[in-house]
Amino acid sequence: MSPPGRPKGEYRGARRLRILTWHVHGNYLYSLTQLPHDFVVPYLPGRAGYGALGEKIPWGENVRQVPADALREQALDCVIYQSRGNLEDAAALLDARQQALPCAYIEHNPPEPHPTDTVHPFRHERGVLVHVTHYNAAMWHAPGMPAQVIEHGVPAPAGPLYRGELARGIVVVNHLARRGRRVGADLYQALSRSVPLDLIGMDAQALGGIGEVPNMQVGRFISDYRFFFSPVRYASLGLSLVEAMLCAVPVVGFAATELPCVIQSGHNGYVDTSPARLEQAMRALLQDRELARQWGEAGRRTALQRFSMDRFVADWQRLLNTLMEAA
Repeated sequence: MSPPGRPKGEYRGARRLRILTWHVHGNYLYSLTQLPHDFVVPYLPGRAGYGALGEKIPWGENVRQVPADALREQALDCVIYQSRGNLEDAAALLDARQQALPCAYIEHNPPEPHPTDTVHPFRHERGVLVHVTHYNAAMWHAPGMPAQVIEHGVPAPAGPLYRGELARGIVVVNHLARRGRRVGADLYQALSRSVPLDLIGMDAQALGGIGEVPNMQVGRFISDYRFFFSPVRYASLGLSLVEAMLCAVPVVGFAATELPCVIQSGHNGYVDTSPARLEQAMRALLQDRELARQWGEAGRRTALQRFSMDRFVADWQRLLNTLMEAA
């Protein structure tokens, strides 16, 4: 069904869309709201995915937060779901017309509980499943559901921020202690006994870490460190890792999921599944600042090409155009 007053097939990006989405991942939402559209974000105190936008991120005027129980009163053009909870809540929060709007579901993670046979819950006659990495797309089982990959887009700093003066590695993982082996808590703990590593992120203190650093200050904070370490075994490509690359901080990481398709060992960082070889790479960077600079600059070039905001916005514009053309 076409929006009122516009014949089917006439969209072609002709006007700003009113898009409903959720506050699931703050940094990703910030990138998404760089699109030239207006975003409605529901607010429900005490409920995960409905938190206040807050002041840590410089939200644009095109982002408006409304009480979740007022969503039925909103004029919307499409919906972007970002979690199973969003899907489950739609029946209670949206009217029948809103539930039938063209929509996308952003899948931020690889499948659980089974890595290859888990069936994705998203089903919608006017929807498309959007994966943030090619690895995730290959692993999720979503028979009959249109899907595509839109890789991350991260705003780049004006220039390389890397200083690398602190002869330590930095790890950025939220709730590392609680999430455990899946995101490499054991690898972090084991390697930190032989290599100087610091941890930031939500509840980092539970593992002796520094704590949470405000979103917009992470890039400058990690740029003091000699290298960035990703211990993650099974999760999506982290936005903080992309941010490190954009800041020209060299990346050392466990070679799992999408990361081996981003980092080429000895060129723009180092990845491996052997903790011993990861430790050797870390020690090489601690001893050789010129090597760290070379890997970091190559990583920045990779990130500027692959994860640029221009590419991200263009990919989403094409997807939204397709969705609205078919409406």
